[in-house]
Amino acid sequence: MSANTPVRPVLPADILARKGGEPLVCLTAYTTPVARLVDAHCDIALVGDSLGMVLHGLPSTLGVTLEMMILHGRAVARGISKAMLVIDMPFGSYEESPAQAFRNASRVLGETGAAAVKLEGGQHMAETIAFLVARGVPVMAHVGLTPQAVNTLGGYKVQGRDADAARVALDAQAVAAAGAFSVVLEKVPDGLARRITADIAIPTIGIGASVDCDGQILVVDDMLGLFTDFRPKFVKRYGELGHAADQAIAAYAADVRARRFPGPEHVFPDTLPKAAK
Repeated sequence: MSANTPVRPVLPADILARKGGEPLVCLTAYTTPVARLVDAHCDIALVGDSLGMVLHGLPSTLGVTLEMMILHGRAVARGISKAMLVIDMPFGSYEESPAQAFRNASRVLGETGAAAVKLEGGQHMAETIAFLVARGVPVMAHVGLTPQAVNTLGGYKVQGRDADAARVALDAQAVAAAGAFSVVLEKVPDGLARRITADIAIPTIGIGASVDCDGQILVVDDMLGLFTDFRPKFVKRYGELGHAADQAIAAYAADVRARRFPGPEHVFPDTLPKAAK
């Protein structure tokens, strides 16, 4: 085999085949440099609409536009060669009708090179998922806490406790039956997530769910600790980059104010050394 043989990227069929096997590793990515890091270790790179809050300072994901998703999707596409690129469909881009969803999803895939889209919603989105899949658009579903419905859910609360468990289970079953190749379970109680994983034929990807899900996903900025004041219960911090960055910026500011930076090694002399002439 030639050393220049390109790496085959992960495809939706590969993800589906991992059901019950080695856990799927997934992280969000919004920029090319971070995408390169994610690509080296993950099966899926998700351009999540969480970028509205993480990168753009929005109070929720509701203000994210299709153009924003495509812009960041293109950036991430430039940084990956192996991981499967999945892009969130933003609020208002797919709920109106299956035809609207297809029109916008086909644009996302065509303009970014992504392998799939992700959309939120269970039983009420099953028809749309089936419509997309029948027309060649692979769909990752998302049930449980669906952040785009935060106003109707009454906040970012755990979904599926007690009597509500049946609804979340039916949502997962509906998206699986509609043809989604995987489903994100967000903020779902451990036992319920475990039962759903056992009951449906597609991989479950947990975020604030069970270790027994078929995979896990986190917002990359959360797990790297880029935010010093935001610690969701379901996030394990694998770094404290926010603290390190704060220290580095403080040191830079102190050096500038004390005229320690730039030093002689950082500036250009008026004349070149004789040997360099």
